[in-house]
Amino acid sequence: MSFEEKLRLTDWWQPLQAKLPADYWQRAEQFIAEQAAKSPIYPAPDHILNALLTTPLAQVKVVIVGQDPYHQPFQAQGLSFSVPNSVKRPPSLVNIFKELTQDLGVAEPTTNDLTPWARQGVLLLNSVLTVPDSQPNAHANKGWEVLTDAVLAVVSEQSAPSVFILWGKFAQSKARLVDEQRHLILKSAHPSPLSAYRGFFGSAPFSKANQYLAAHGREQIDWRLD
Repeated sequence: MSFEEKLRLTDWWQPLQAKLPADYWQRAEQFIAEQAAKSPIYPAPDHILNALLTTPLAQVKVVIVGQDPYHQPFQAQGLSFSVPNSVKRPPSLVNIFKELTQDLGVAEPTTNDLTPWARQGVLLLNSVLTVPDSQPNAHANKGWEVLTDAVLAVVSEQSAPSVFILWGKFAQSKARLVDEQRHLILKSAHPSPLSAYRGFFGSAPFSKANQYLAAHGREQIDWRLD
């Protein structure tokens, strides 16, 4: 099933089509075909749109923006920061879980899979949706940002207040797409080991997101994964 066929089955289709070039999906399919002929790409084609397929627009309450997928085999799932349990937990996810336990006083998750968050309305969106094997950020500025910027703009246009969690300078550059009069933006350092001690730890994004949702009459996220 093509990207277009998959998205037509979701509530993302119409609002995104209003923002995308008419030939966007044709070009995206062509790009993936060309890149896959050169090198393995991640995630697998069936998982490239997982963020949108797992979290309907009508259910979005929190958006966590990543840069691009993990670039080693079997890691990327199409959800930012999430990996299957069969692979080693990446350092950024280790630090996300450290902050989660400190922020909420919950046990550290035993799973690496963030799908339960996505199913509650946490849009786990990478700005770039694919990556070639062992070449981080090599698919930047190849067209994915047209789609993912449109996704952020569409969420921003929704009347229901949401929380945008922007970790690091790259994610924070997307704040321009969000109406701060309508939604909450939480900014901090990236959870990477290179920057987590510069403001990520202690930023309490999980409790702050839930406080905002509760204050605006929206169901809170159960951040526990086990």
